[in-house]
Amino acid sequence: MRDQLNSDLFDPRTEMVPDFSRGASSSDGDFGFAFNDSNFSDRLLRIEIMGGPPQCRPDGEGCTSIADWARHRKRRREDIKKETVLDLSLCPEEQMLNDIQPDMDDGVGFENQVEEPVAMVEEIQSGDEDANSNESSWSMDCSTVLRVKTLHISSPILAAKSPFFYKLFSNGMRESEQRHVTLRINASEEAALMELLNFMYSNNLSVTTAPELLDVLMAADKFEVASCMRYCSRLLRNLPMTPESALLYLDLPSSVLMAEAVQPLTDAAKQYLAARYKDITNDDLQIASEDAVYDFVLKWARAQYPKLEERREVLGSRLARFIRFPYMTCRKLKKVLTSNDFDHEVSSKLVLEALFFKAEAPHRQRSLAAEESASLNRRFIERAYKYRPVKVVEFELPRQQCVVYLDLKREECENLFPSGRVYSQAFHLGGQGFFLSAHCNMDQQSSFHCFGLFLGMQEKGSVSFAVDYEFAARSKPTEEFVSKYKGNYTFTGGKAVGYRNLFAIPWTSFMADDSLYFINEAATSVLRWSLLSKGFVRWPGSLPAM
Repeated sequence: MRDQLNSDLFDPRTEMVPDFSRGASSSDGDFGFAFNDSNFSDRLLRIEIMGGPPQCRPDGEGCTSIADWARHRKRRREDIKKETVLDLSLCPEEQMLNDIQPDMDDGVGFENQVEEPVAMVEEIQSGDEDANSNESSWSMDCSTVLRVKTLHISSPILAAKSPFFYKLFSNGMRESEQRHVTLRINASEEAALMELLNFMYSNNLSVTTAPELLDVLMAADKFEVASCMRYCSRLLRNLPMTPESALLYLDLPSSVLMAEAVQPLTDAAKQYLAARYKDITNDDLQIASEDAVYDFVLKWARAQYPKLEERREVLGSRLARFIRFPYMTCRKLKKVLTSNDFDHEVSSKLVLEALFFKAEAPHRQRSLAAEESASLNRRFIERAYKYRPVKVVEFELPRQQCVVYLDLKREECENLFPSGRVYSQAFHLGGQGFFLSAHCNMDQQSSFHCFGLFLGMQEKGSVSFAVDYEFAARSKPTEEFVSKYKGNYTFTGGKAVGYRNLFAIPWTSFMADDSLYFINEAATSVLRWSLLSKGFVRWPGSLPAM
């Protein structure tokens, strides 16, 4: 006992058996006075701060919101991994559009046309990076030492809080016997690491914003300081939560190594979202498409009712009425018909009803929606989808063809100004996914704003796909479809083609009260588009009537 009492507390050979399971608490003691103080330290920590690309900055630096932090972190991970192309064959086809954000570059032109078509090069991001690989700036390969920081540290204090430092100081290697220890970090880590080291002494942080706390949390995960992760998690739970932050917190367990440390934050995010979106009958529910509602309901039912008979009963009698099948894509409706989760009679009735609604004329669809607006059953009422529904007419013979109708209300077009975009749901031709995107952009001489429309192909490996296309619009006074541009184009994954100024008029003329392109049908002004695209062959003839 005497030998133990007389042993040197700061002797690097002293055996340390810390309890890493405890979180920060008032009983842990405040050793903040000893931070970087040679009188209470047994080692020198040399921190080599490495230079990196311009994007190597803390995720929280310059970020004013969770959304900014998430976007910057995602961009940096993509830059680091150099994964700018996604093989969508690995992803559910219904989710292909989730992260497509086309950027336009002037490209291929065709002769004898007033307006040159613009080729848009896509860099499709998966949103599904390998989160467990510590892919952020912590592992970035940077070769230039910008500066060196030297701190006086206490190995028992650091080892008691972190398995990383415990192993560093007690591994029997040369480093554990030395008084000098070197860490090499990226410049983007510096602020978060200093906060982390200070926390390991004082059990407190000086940062208060969500982006800064997330930076520290990720640093704590790298250096295995679970108590700091729990502390950051608690502070984040006390901050006002938003849908964006809640979704980010839900993803944290797959983004960190010590997932259990952030589980309370994840649970709080689940409770927030469940309370905010408990009514899936809400027309203002922000969702990518009705397909996503169907997938969510089906996933929940399978988890809650593992027995098939019980699940069929619940889906058919209680949950199916919350899904607006008429606004699901035809490809998803085909899957409903073959799904074992629904009784066959129930699924057949739901799909037939949806198809009949899709085949109705627009004024009849509005009439059916109006009849249900005051009832609990709102299956014919359109939600505020992130991706606009389209009406698709497919032809297999004599050649593969499809006609796609996209309606945009005047209000939706007004919201595009000055540089907005709106995307359609996916449609397919020859087994390949396509989408439409409408833009408010500058004309090619950058002299005025105008309306643009583009056809894009979803990424699927290195496939090349040749199409003939035709952009047409319904216009007054005949209210018939008038062809605007025709062309042919060979797509490779992630590219799009279209026209910056589809109508060859300024935006103000396009949006004017007497615009030729808004048809006043009942109480709704609608902009109707028709697209004809075909694989590898040209289809002679005109657009078929609705």
